[in-house]
Amino acid sequence: MQQVNPHDIIFIDIETVSAYAGFAEMPEAWQHNWEEKIKHLLTPEISAADFYEQRAGVMAEFSKIVCISMGYLMREEHLKIRVKSFYGHQESDILKSFLETMRKIEQNSRSWHFGGHNIKEFDIPFICRRLLANGFVIPDFLDFQNMKPWETNIVDSFQYWKFGDYKNFTSLKLLAAVLNIPSPKEDMDGSKVGGVYWKENDLERIASYCQKDVVTVANVFLRFNDLPLLHDDDVELVVEKGSA
Repeated sequence: MQQVNPHDIIFIDIETVSAYAGFAEMPEAWQHNWEEKIKHLLTPEISAADFYEQRAGVMAEFSKIVCISMGYLMREEHLKIRVKSFYGHQESDILKSFLETMRKIEQNSRSWHFGGHNIKEFDIPFICRRLLANGFVIPDFLDFQNMKPWETNIVDSFQYWKFGDYKNFTSLKLLAAVLNIPSPKEDMDGSKVGGVYWKENDLERIASYCQKDVVTVANVFLRFNDLPLLHDDDVELVVEKGSA
């Protein structure tokens, strides 16, 4: 495993939803784009409209980010974590706030790393694609395509747990359970985020879910490093709600 000081890790998690409430709400040209994208994935039992509801939220071309949560461990008498969240309906505002925060971190330290669960294959590429879709330039600290593998500042609990096994997939929830890490009881999971957004319009609930995942993944890294776990009293939340 990479030898990274836990205090140098910026733990991140994102929540994403489809760009439209449903297939029928998409402009006709985008309906065609969707059908072309997923035609090889359809079966006789599922339509393009059904598949949109199930999968569009995790395909960067057809979705948007509604929350980014970031956490870092604070150097106090005992470990605490500060979690900052940006959320809202306007994806560009969320991305702008994220970039501004990361640039401040860059100015103060060059030893930081992104930390998370499956962020190497999902969160980071997703953020980069949505940055470009919103007209932002990819900053150097996210331009991993031009970095050598040993220059990439990512520590990923999903990759750690694979131990080189490319066939294995383990969710954060399952990994926390295996490592005996208390996980907050939730009435939702990633598959329900789109419904909570489009049907309930409950951004606060989505942000809370995202924040708890950041704390859980931080505890996974602490467990990997044989350090004391964080508890509810050790969590400080900072929320920045974007434009409606």
